[in-house]
Amino acid sequence: MSDTHYAGRRRLLKAFGLGATATTATILRADPVLAATLGYDERQGVSPATYNAPTGLARESAAKSTADAWITANSDKISGLSDEIWRHAELSLREWESSRVVARMLKANGFRVTWGSAGFPSAFVATYGEGGPVVGFSAEYDALPGLSQRSGVAAHDPLVYHHDAYGPTYGAGHGDAHNVLGAGGTAAAIAVAQAIRAHGLKATVKLFGSAGEEQLVGKAFAVKAGVYDGLDAFLDWHPFNITSAFWNTTSALLSATFTFLGASGHGGSPLGSRSGLDGALLMATMSEYLREKNVAPSGRFHYAVINGGGAPNVTPDMCSVWFFVREGSPARAQVLYDKIVECAKAAAQASQTRLVHKFHSATWNLLASKTGSELVNDNMRRIGPPRFTEADHTLAKALQKALDRPETGMPTTLTPLTPPAASYAGGLATDTADVSWQTPTAVLLAAAYPPGLPNHNWSVTATAATNIGHQAALSAARYLAASALDLVEQPELLEGMKEEFKERTTGVRWTSLIPDGSQPPLYEPPAEHLKATGQTWPPEGVTWPVPRMIATEGLGTTGPALPPVT
Repeated sequence: MSDTHYAGRRRLLKAFGLGATATTATILRADPVLAATLGYDERQGVSPATYNAPTGLARESAAKSTADAWITANSDKISGLSDEIWRHAELSLREWESSRVVARMLKANGFRVTWGSAGFPSAFVATYGEGGPVVGFSAEYDALPGLSQRSGVAAHDPLVYHHDAYGPTYGAGHGDAHNVLGAGGTAAAIAVAQAIRAHGLKATVKLFGSAGEEQLVGKAFAVKAGVYDGLDAFLDWHPFNITSAFWNTTSALLSATFTFLGASGHGGSPLGSRSGLDGALLMATMSEYLREKNVAPSGRFHYAVINGGGAPNVTPDMCSVWFFVREGSPARAQVLYDKIVECAKAAAQASQTRLVHKFHSATWNLLASKTGSELVNDNMRRIGPPRFTEADHTLAKALQKALDRPETGMPTTLTPLTPPAASYAGGLATDTADVSWQTPTAVLLAAAYPPGLPNHNWSVTATAATNIGHQAALSAARYLAASALDLVEQPELLEGMKEEFKERTTGVRWTSLIPDGSQPPLYEPPAEHLKATGQTWPPEGVTWPVPRMIATEGLGTTGPALPPVT
């Protein structure tokens, strides 16, 4: 047995909690998705110990110079777009202002914009050109709850703070830097369009304005609806704490809310009340007992109690707990999800409440293109890392100090392209994953916040509207635009991505994890958004208003009346 084969077998066994009698072949036969993702490198003989990223893929061209010059000349507009999205800080599926700001910039640069992708009123597709290869880019622009933070401030200082004597909260903030992501993707698409126009290239550019990525909703429903059909390649990126191309996989994910309905009562006289909060807490507690024996290292689940009651002296007759369930493939995620569902059923029975199980969304794990990442990496090496100022490093070090991390400042080099780690231990998810099973997809990361700090943290909000975030967006735009133009001008590179995609997806039939007939989670947009985008409400096929969820349960019995104690 070769060292490479042994390392691959050990990786799969460790990642998925399988015993010593299992073999790589049986694992991959049982789950073709793992064969397409984790098993691909092993079949190719690719090992982190011996891999060297190829060079000479990226070529200089007049078209690439035009794209780069446009980004340089419009850097203030690109940074301004990012900052405007940051100021709006709109939550998932309610990105009314943010989506329109992005669309206006695209329209001003010759793109045709079609609103309402897959029924989401804050989603759109912007198209430039016709014929030739069709290359797609992504713009996301949703913020996260509770991550408001003043820009450039290295101590936790929410920009929006909601006072409540019993439970204060923070406002929303771009703690995943999607303002930077949206601006970078938009700039890349426009830069490629400028090069197509200036040099008479035959190609089509599509920018997908995506709603609700933080909830893994927008692309998952849009792919199922066919919005991403017809692409020859998709180039995506995400803000992170390093700058690198990669072809790692991610976790598959299912999202659902479990609502427990009971009967309210007085906290001081609780007998006979049926508490929705009891149901939610029982479910959470039971699910915790799954972790030791039912969750492999590649698995994750986490939850939030959405409406746990307003006061301790009122038994809440409704409480919802929202779960994300992650695993290394759709099949494995479904198995873990089914166990979580059983916990919900048992919790409802034990708390004498009625369970309403509402599925929200689901996405596969990422199938990132090795061939595409190598092209992107070569362009990144040609262009160089983001350039940060001394002030940027000072802010980064202060944030690292505030969060008890080594004070290293911002990274000044690219992180080398390497194969996926020898041990897959689960982790992040993205709804770009469903796109990646439709068309060859290359992805990269660009440093938008300091190393050692996690995304979904206030420190990311602090840097996302500073020069640190601006440099990440501008660098990502350059990397993406250059790589897209290489695919247009060097057809053999695009063909290489397609050949890899065909090989890896042979024997895998992508099927959306979203059940047929599922209505996506939606919010009714303001009238001004509908008017500005030419949409009507509700979208076709959507039931609105959504049927109300009301607790109609009777009070519980406390047994027969007993004689008074004398």
